Amino acid sequence: MRKYEEDTNAASSMKDFLGSWESNLYTPFECILTSRGWLNSNSDSVSLPTPSVRALEKKLTLFALQLAVLEKAATGLGTLGFIWATVVLLRGFAITLDKTDFWFITIILLIEGTRIFSRSHELEWQHQATWSIADAGVNSFRALRSTSHLLIGSVKGIFRPILSVPKQVNHTRELTKTNGPASPAFADHRRMPTRTWKSSDVPLLPFSQMVFLSRNVSKLLYWLQILSATACVVLSLMKLIRHNYGEVQKGDTDKRNRQSALNIFYALALAEALLFLTEKAYWEWKVTCHKLLDEVNKECELGPSGLISIRRFFYDAYSKCVNGSIFDGLKMDMVAFAMDFLDSNSPDEQLIGVRILQQFALNVRFSDDTLQKIGINILVIERLVEMLNWTDPQDEEIRRSAAEILSKLAGKKQNSLRVAGIPGAMESISSLLQTNRSSSGAADEIGEKNIIFDHANYGSWTFNHLGLVILKKLARDHDNCGKIGNTRGLLPKIIDFTHVEERLLKDKNVAASQILTVKRSLQVVKMLAHTSGATGKHLRREISEIVFTISNLGDLLRCGENHSMLQKLGIDILTSLALEEDATERIGGTGGILKELFNIFFKEGTPDNENHVRNAAGEALSMLALESKSNCYRILKLDVLERLVGALEVPLLRVNAARILRNLCTYSGADCFNHLKGVTAATPTVLKAIMSEENKLQEVMIGLAAHVFKFMTPQESSVKFEKAGITEAELANELIHILRKHQYPPIQIPRIRRFTIELAIWMMRDKVTNVGIFKDLGMEEVLEAVLETTAELESFNIFSGTVGVSRHSTTIHSLVDTALKLLAE
Repeated sequence: MRKYEEDTNAASSMKDFLGSWESNLYTPFECILTSRGWLNSNSDSVSLPTPSVRALEKKLTLFALQLAVLEKAATGLGTLGFIWATVVLLRGFAITLDKTDFWFITIILLIEGTRIFSRSHELEWQHQATWSIADAGVNSFRALRSTSHLLIGSVKGIFRPILSVPKQVNHTRELTKTNGPASPAFADHRRMPTRTWKSSDVPLLPFSQMVFLSRNVSKLLYWLQILSATACVVLSLMKLIRHNYGEVQKGDTDKRNRQSALNIFYALALAEALLFLTEKAYWEWKVTCHKLLDEVNKECELGPSGLISIRRFFYDAYSKCVNGSIFDGLKMDMVAFAMDFLDSNSPDEQLIGVRILQQFALNVRFSDDTLQKIGINILVIERLVEMLNWTDPQDEEIRRSAAEILSKLAGKKQNSLRVAGIPGAMESISSLLQTNRSSSGAADEIGEKNIIFDHANYGSWTFNHLGLVILKKLARDHDNCGKIGNTRGLLPKIIDFTHVEERLLKDKNVAASQILTVKRSLQVVKMLAHTSGATGKHLRREISEIVFTISNLGDLLRCGENHSMLQKLGIDILTSLALEEDATERIGGTGGILKELFNIFFKEGTPDNENHVRNAAGEALSMLALESKSNCYRILKLDVLERLVGALEVPLLRVNAARILRNLCTYSGADCFNHLKGVTAATPTVLKAIMSEENKLQEVMIGLAAHVFKFMTPQESSVKFEKAGITEAELANELIHILRKHQYPPIQIPRIRRFTIELAIWMMRDKVTNVGIFKDLGMEEVLEAVLETTAELESFNIFSGTVGVSRHSTTIHSLVDTALKLLAE
């Protein structure tokens, strides 16, 4: 919001600039958004660092390492046994082996070879099954119970025509289990068939898609390994227990080491098979009995569909440990895993990735670490921004999740700069603000017609809200505000959301979502209008030139008494826009704006927690009257002068009432002299305030006094002094005290010395006796000190941030010269 004319408090200016207008009172619906992470109850304050949380996926990577140790140990023993059999037994003793041992060794080698082959390919097939088979691969014993049903179905499938295969190919997502119910509106929408096969749906043989689809191969390989290892244990134990290796004749040197060699081979085979079965038993014990994957999913708070992501992550970690170093899997984490999936061509993998990032970004325990990792990866940010443009109904969840992640990411300044710096980012965010407004541009009802949940139109409230939240966070940076203003069609969309019908404003049971969207749009407009410098000037001009802006704000003033926060935001926007001369004239020329502002300003019986709205209205009126002769004339026509004089006695209103009266006296013009005669009634109140108050109130009262006395003759002014019980000498002494007290221009009251000198000049011109009083008080010395300490801060009426606006026509040096000349006479 634009900084008010007399208030140059640096702290308040910075607070405004950072968006401190956020209300501390939230509707029940906003509380839900807070829990979802869309709305931060203290979003504009500096967030305290949250304690780091141990990466919960470490349980999975450690489990994968433990399994890999057993797997590699078993594989090593199997390799050693294979070498022993081929080099020592079959080559050295093949002709001397007993027939039974020969076939036992041959069978063991064949089944072990089969197992090793199956194992080397099982993980590859499991990767293809992790997101389509809910229980296969991980919960293998549960998968066995369903295998019989599959076999029965496969027998029937053999006799089906081969042409039926393509009809079973599923081109839609299999990840249908989401955190919320699916919308009926999407029932008829399906993703267009892709040009490639989905790996889990490939029919390997032209007989039955039930058994020979690639998604079922991992089951077959899994049980083939179990049976192979079990057979190896049985055969090895049989030979080790019986030791029936055949008799060795005395002197038969070819067979003297045969028994030891066979014992070594059968022991190696037994140890290898037992290690493998131990690995599988440990797998099932941790996964099925202790539900490790479910536990990690619960701790990560990924929801019902998160188990698919957890399974996929575990298989990737296990594959790395088995295929490379056993420590490779320890380097994986869920965030990096999810970011890799974002760039996938598979919709299922994209959904897995964006779901994980969404949950981690919105979870207060993981958000800092997650957003930091996303923020330093510009390719991931670009991908998320790209997803905002996906309007295929099948991509709704991906698009919404990407918007939620970006809304959190933009909350940090450095990340917001990266987001806004991506080419086309603002256009992508603008795509979230699509509504079903009529083509004529007229504002429809914000309820059923504007903010809807009709997926067919794909302009739901959720996306509108997220778009506005992202823009609000981006608008905290000055450069981003310029980019928002330069994006074609974006400002009109934002302004469009500030419209709300009278029916809904006066309805106490209106949906919180509708009011919240209006609030967010007003906050964005306020931040844009508050921008300083040339960028702010351009934005204020662009905003005021949109024909619906001022009329929408006028509707809020007229009918928004039930929504004080909306009124406050609307008034703040008007105050900021009034920095520009053209906008000031547009606001004053729009019917009812000035009148409604006065109605709010003078409204009695307002609860204490809504008094800020009355103050805001007073500030806006003061700004609209500043340097605007036409607006001053319009205000005088409203016959509010007497009420403004009376407001000088009301503690809540007196500062702004004094500002408005001073501007009316200064900028109304000579033809309004008679209309302003009534302001002289305020003289006693003004004089008492000058003598008894300090800081801001004292400053505005001195400024008003310097102009009020212009409407009185010397005799009339003497009467006013008597009525106030104050002598001119006492007032002169107070003015000298003020100049000495404020040797340097205070930032809170930058114009107090200017107003003091103006009042002293009037007093010396009004009565010659006052010249002597000021001389005796040392006025000349004080004025010389003012010349030496004059600052640029004292040269402006108002400020936009740290930039001065509306320079005073008369400089401090000119005022001092005038006063010194009067003292010299």
